[in-house]
Amino acid sequence: MKNQKHMAAMYPINQTKGFRIHLLVFLLTIPAIWIIWYFTDRTYLWPFWQTAAWTVGVFFHYLGVFVFKKTKTIKYLPA
Repeated sequence: MKNQKHMAAMYPINQTKGFRIHLLVFLLTIPAIWIIWYFTDRTYLWPFWQTAAWTVGVFFHYLGVFVFKKTKTIKYLPA
């Protein structure tokens, strides 16, 4: 049992999958935010700030995964 945890912990983290999940949530959430803005008070363009901030976050996540590649492994420390 302990050896199985050790072996599973040494496999590399799938960074591409993490980025794809981040991008998918971004692509599903940002339009929802704009729809909420459209059907509510449209006097102030507040979704712009969420869109801009999240776009910067997705961009840096992309850079971290695809441009500045570095494989990470989880190191298991026995208790």
